[in-house]
Amino acid sequence: MPARNVHQLALITGASNGIGLELAKTLAARERCDLILVARTKEKLEHLARELEKTHSIHCHVLAMDLGQHGSARELYDQVKKMGLSPDTLINNAGFGDAGAFVRSKDAKIESMMTLNMETLTLLTRYFAAGMVEKQNGRILNVASIAAFQPGPYMAVYYATKAYVLSFTEALAVELKNSGVTVTALCPGPVLTGFQSGANMADDAGMLKTPAVLPAAKVAEIGYEAMKCGSTVAIAGTINRLMTFSTRLAPRSITAKIAGRLNRGHKHKSENVL
Repeated sequence: MPARNVHQLALITGASNGIGLELAKTLAARERCDLILVARTKEKLEHLARELEKTHSIHCHVLAMDLGQHGSARELYDQVKKMGLSPDTLINNAGFGDAGAFVRSKDAKIESMMTLNMETLTLLTRYFAAGMVEKQNGRILNVASIAAFQPGPYMAVYYATKAYVLSFTEALAVELKNSGVTVTALCPGPVLTGFQSGANMADDAGMLKTPAVLPAAKVAEIGYEAMKCGSTVAIAGTINRLMTFSTRLAPRSITAKIAGRLNRGHKHKSENVL
């Protein structure tokens, strides 16, 4: 059995499926650390908790809540403190997107997306990082996206929120450089998870049929290794690294047009139309 290291408790948001679920499995297998699993669906979290506890002899705490609501970050922090827990690994994975013309987007979905992708992530980082800095030990992994490197017509708000996550993470990594706390941004490309249905993207969307698509387990592995090494930015996959490099060289007006053509090809659900 692998020896437990100093990181004995990790909190993971969006842990019920996709990258978050795979990160939970990776941490449990690699470090045998206890986990705080957070997502909206209690049944999925409990199923995952039972599986990880049985397989890896760890303890999992399940907290079912909607982090897309204002005030949810403070509520989660208060619940964790009330339980007497102090995670030294924080993984801000929860997030969602929406595909379609911006002017036809629903107000509630835009607000929830901005709250979850930016506000909740920022405040959870603020609350838990303070304790990590005090102990001079901790790791924070924020899940961004390769969308962070360019504008994204027809997914404009999502791309903008991920640009915020990347910028915020890079800045905080510099602030905390000598604190004993590392901050990492994981930037995956398209990953076949529950994200597509939540974002109103059809499974046959153009970008989901490229070699850039990686399994969630592979993305989680890349994110874990980057966090373990204290890297500031980890772009998942060789093709995605090349793509993000090319966007830095090309005019943003050109990259925006290319992204717009790709995103416009998504089939949208009626619920995305006012």
